[in-house]
Amino acid sequence: MEKFTKLTGVAAPLPVVNVDTDMIIPKDYLKTIKRTGLGKGLFAEARYKEDGSENPDFVLNKPAYRNAKIIVAGDNFGCGSSREHAPWALLDFGIRCVISTSFADIFYNNCFKNGILPIVVSQDDLDKLMDDASRGSNAVLTVDLEAQEITGPDGGSIRFDIDPARRHILLEGLDDIASTLKSESVIGSFEQKLSTERPWL
Repeated sequence: MEKFTKLTGVAAPLPVVNVDTDMIIPKDYLKTIKRTGLGKGLFAEARYKEDGSENPDFVLNKPAYRNAKIIVAGDNFGCGSSREHAPWALLDFGIRCVISTSFADIFYNNCFKNGILPIVVSQDDLDKLMDDASRGSNAVLTVDLEAQEITGPDGGSIRFDIDPARRHILLEGLDDIASTLKSESVIGSFEQKLSTERPWL
């Protein structure tokens, strides 16, 4: 998993509450278990018209936001079903950070497992960041995970809190398997001791 230390990129404003996982990646795209190729389905029902052409009014189709790396969203982002395809689609599109006032628990946990940083901020701070994100091509934010700070295009900064263990996972780029392998010697010692003491197991 790619490490997350400091991210500088365009932030796309999505001032919508209760963005669910079906909106993030519609069910039509859930037939694959691959993590790649899902970026084209990200927000598909909002990004595309019925004939398959792009909806020019959707934020990620606007020229300034086509390469957005950050989404600033309304409350309760990632609610709905537990599909892990949602963070896969965000990551495949190029989104590495989502900022909101709250997240659904399962989506929030899945983000850390896939190298995406979900940041919880106050409503006042979200309003400031939403204003920053509405500046089009000037909507550049810098997210510094080590310093736990978001810097806006005008130089103003906002601090955020994050669980130290989750922060460590992202800074080191550790998925569940890599995290387990960090304790490989301890696990090996335990298994060896167990097989000696209880050979019948």
